[in-house]
Amino acid sequence: MRQVHITRNTNEVKISGKLAIDGSGEARVSTGIEPLNHLLTLWAFHGFFDLELEARGDLQHHLIEDIGIALGKAFARALGEKEGIRRYGSFSLVMDEVVVEVNIDISGRPVLHGGVIAEQKEEIMRVLEQEKFDDTSFTFTHIQEFLHGFVQHAGLSVVYVVKSGPGDLHHLLEALCKAMGKALDEATQIDPRRKGVPSTKGIID
Repeated sequence: MRQVHITRNTNEVKISGKLAIDGSGEARVSTGIEPLNHLLTLWAFHGFFDLELEARGDLQHHLIEDIGIALGKAFARALGEKEGIRRYGSFSLVMDEVVVEVNIDISGRPVLHGGVIAEQKEEIMRVLEQEKFDDTSFTFTHIQEFLHGFVQHAGLSVVYVVKSGPGDLHHLLEALCKAMGKALDEATQIDPRRKGVPSTKGIID
């Protein structure tokens, strides 16, 4: 089983836990930030990852960013040399009127890019730029902070698009995290036809 411990201790945060890529979708997440707990639980459930995570810190910004870093590093370690993986994953997920598509390459070259291609682009952008997650202070900027840390340290190329909406911020972020879990599940699966690393270079950094 591709399983690792998660540890990150700084003057600002203390993060610990475990991640198993070949899991059943069980999650126990305690960060002190309820929207992030919810979204990471969805990510793990739909990606079939087992995730235990406990995190505490001084500022919400530090905590969210460092959770992304810690989880990204753990994900990269769990993949090891990446031998036999499918490498690519893509999933388009619908939640009520919201549709979000996530495309992933376990490339070793970190990229995070998002966009909106829906006809309701102006309304969706207003939701992303102005709304908060239910009655909390959690915003789209916060999930971006998490994703930047995760993608950078997991070595992923991630491109996502909002294809329909507008919905609300809760539904948009749920769709994004569920789709990301599904796409990562596909990308991390072992392809029995693949011998070695899925790159003509023979290595994925």
